[in-house]
Amino acid sequence: MIGAILLGLFCGIVARMLVPGDAFKNMSGPKSWLVSLGLGLVGALVGYLIFTVGLGIGDTDIFDWGGVLSALIGTVIVLLIFTFVMPRAHPELNPARAVALARPDSVAV
Repeated sequence: MIGAILLGLFCGIVARMLVPGDAFKNMSGPKSWLVSLGLGLVGALVGYLIFTVGLGIGDTDIFDWGGVLSALIGTVIVLLIFTFVMPRAHPELNPARAVALARPDSVAV
């Protein structure tokens, strides 16, 4: 259990450093750490499903340090999907669109 939390936290932090302008870039403090942890755990599961179940590469342990690369790739995939979907689902999270919506004379981006 502790290994899964550490793996998720590590992969979440590294993925957020690798993806520029991610959807959660304005967060700080405990909320940012929890988002990184959640992203890392979901990404580790996605990496496991892609590489171990789908491609047959790796072992059968979902959360272990041997699967860090697949977990990191899965976390980057999850973060890219969130970054793509979040501003479209919640326009207030996209600063450029929020400014455009605040001014009635401008065209929304």
